Amino acid sequence: MKKTIRISAFFALITTCALAQEKDSLAVNALKEVVVSDTKFSQNREKSGKVIEVISAADLEKKSGQSLATFLSQVTGLEINGNQSANGKNLGYYIRGGKNRQVLILIDGIPVTDASGISFEYDLRLLPVEQVERIEIMKGAASTLYGTGAATGVINITLKKSSKKEIEGNAYMNIGSNNTADNHHYNGQEFNQGISVNGTVSKVNYFAGLNSTETNGMSQIAAPTSDTDYETDRFSRQNVLAKLGYKATEKLTLDFFGNYDRIKNDYDLSFDNTGFNDTDINKTKSEQIRFGFAPKYQYNKGEFVLNSGFTKITRDYDELNTFSNTVDYSLYESRSIVVDGYNKYNFSNQLAIILGATYQFNDMKSQTPFSTIEKELTKFNIVDGYTTLVYNSNFGLNVNTGGRLNHHSAYGNNFVFNFNPSYNFKTSFPFKMLASYSTAYVTPSLYQLYSEYGNDTLTPEKNATIEAGFETELMNKKLKLNAVAFYRDQNDAINFYFNPVTFDSFYVNVDGSTKAKGVESSLSYAVLPKLHINANYTFTQVDEVLDRLIPKHKANASLEYQPSSRTLFNVSYQYFDARNDAFYDANTFSVLPIKLGSYQLVNLLVKHELIKNRLTVFGAATNILNEEFVENVGYATRGRNFKIGLNIVL
Repeated sequence: MKKTIRISAFFALITTCALAQEKDSLAVNALKEVVVSDTKFSQNREKSGKVIEVISAADLEKKSGQSLATFLSQVTGLEINGNQSANGKNLGYYIRGGKNRQVLILIDGIPVTDASGISFEYDLRLLPVEQVERIEIMKGAASTLYGTGAATGVINITLKKSSKKEIEGNAYMNIGSNNTADNHHYNGQEFNQGISVNGTVSKVNYFAGLNSTETNGMSQIAAPTSDTDYETDRFSRQNVLAKLGYKATEKLTLDFFGNYDRIKNDYDLSFDNTGFNDTDINKTKSEQIRFGFAPKYQYNKGEFVLNSGFTKITRDYDELNTFSNTVDYSLYESRSIVVDGYNKYNFSNQLAIILGATYQFNDMKSQTPFSTIEKELTKFNIVDGYTTLVYNSNFGLNVNTGGRLNHHSAYGNNFVFNFNPSYNFKTSFPFKMLASYSTAYVTPSLYQLYSEYGNDTLTPEKNATIEAGFETELMNKKLKLNAVAFYRDQNDAINFYFNPVTFDSFYVNVDGSTKAKGVESSLSYAVLPKLHINANYTFTQVDEVLDRLIPKHKANASLEYQPSSRTLFNVSYQYFDARNDAFYDANTFSVLPIKLGSYQLVNLLVKHELIKNRLTVFGAATNILNEEFVENVGYATRGRNFKIGLNIVL
């Protein structure tokens, strides 16, 4: 009954908003939108054989005050576990039953990973949403274009670009509370601020930005009772980004970038049922340095792009040793180099070929109380050649197909491919049918190959995905609807082997396959020119071995009402189905399964432009109904919280 009342209250709020509508311009044709993720070059969405989720700068502004992880968790088919926990909590990315190591993240076209982790993955907490210009999410196996890690999806992030003015500045400041559901102290515990300057002078464009975030007020571990006073865990993040571009000729552009990111936070011991997980001793710091160079050359029949980047990530930990009552120190350091050159050649307006080659180098070192691993012994390189053929007919048929030969210095050669046809019906309304079969691979990490638990005979995990769906626009393009059904097969998964008798411990490839299947759908409806409804639903069913922290049913809905060009109201709703989790029982020395309950979240945003094109203010309330819920067993989650902020264009 409690949940029924809450849902009714939410839709009553939608109805109230709907009573005050005015007319405005018609919705933009979504199928004419430009996407890049499925070819690496710009093309109209109607010619793409994928349903690609596109998040624009305008979309991000409609959810002001939310973190990048929280925003992404509202995308169809994407779950970011930990986005509602304390900011220092590690994040889990789930797409189509796959987790972090199977989800590839790109920043400005360059793959980003932390090579010192157990599994190659990237920490999205390093990136503030205020630095992001655009995001494309493409689901399914995509190793043909993107190589290792693109097994269940690609999150393609584009950072802020330069203004066409000679100089333009921007500054923002947000302050908010940071409470759990049983804590009602709505004082300022979260602060976000930043400033940027950018512009274009003659043939040179530039962008420089500084962002900072500090939070307090929550313990990472959930207190067992409301009367238990656990210490709060601080979180701090600083980001510096610089981009410089030079238009050497009408055909040649040269782009450079560099950024420095740092996270410092307190954290607690891993949860078990002893009640001794809370500590004020544990502290960690993560630093990232990235820089790179990306020339682009256009010629009569095509375009050549060279994306290159270097990343160094250092993480260190001071952690309480509960056995000796001393503080252990651990250090992890990784370096990654990526060079990706690719060329698109147009045989005609209908037929093009993309040829590319990628080089990656990774090494790591670690120093812990238990072992030291030197980077000279833990490194590998990858050399890939790939090709994609793109055909766009005049009568509606589109085909994207290609292959990639992966050569790894540790395990040798591996081949993947994709075949992705689609068809646009030339009828009175846009309707696109699509299907694809694609394969992918996930490289063993340096830790899995060369650590004290390493196994240098490991081979890559293999994935294959088949999908079919449609995308359409109806009612004079006011209603946009898409749906995709998928089936994914995973083989040679890498897992950890432990023998309780001999205590042998190492990583192995698991025999057999595991499967995931589901449906992803979304709609957007312009009820009135100034009233828009957006909703999506994801159904995911996975084999038991994969079934942890993945909701079988997940739904998101939002209502946007814009009474004038300067005022916006946004109400959003999220439903998360029950999920399976597991924790270590310290009393019985065993891992126990546990079922986490379903939950709902309702959020509200009000935004107004006080001075046109100069000053905007917003107020946001999250988890308005103060729902008590669990993302991970034993960890705290946010209750009702408020945030206010302003943005100034200088």
